[in-house]
Amino acid sequence: MEYPGIDTTVPPTGSGCVECEQQRGWWFHLRRCVQCGHIGCCDNSPGQHATAHAEAIGHPWITSYEPEEHWFYNYRDQQFYDDGPQLAPPDHHPLNQPTPGPAGRVPADWQQLLH
Repeated sequence: MEYPGIDTTVPPTGSGCVECEQQRGWWFHLRRCVQCGHIGCCDNSPGQHATAHAEAIGHPWITSYEPEEHWFYNYRDQQFYDDGPQLAPPDHHPLNQPTPGPAGRVPADWQQLLH
């Protein structure tokens, strides 16, 4: 299968959501743009930065950046895919990083703050 808009050579931008890190915020789950490597937070997170990145930049594909999750999503056709190409490592955030995260910035009432 061909995957236009996916660059398998680009590594992720870091271990957490770029915007949440800049704003000292927190996230529920992380998503990786598979065109540029941008790490953003999921749509359940307060910031919803992965979707904001896709809308602002026009990169159509994301994948999970969570351990043991292997799926792709295409914003253009709004479909999930169970498989895709092997990407540049790492495939997920560090195992010692909690979900939600990052450690020390997640409020006690985080469940009430999810979308």
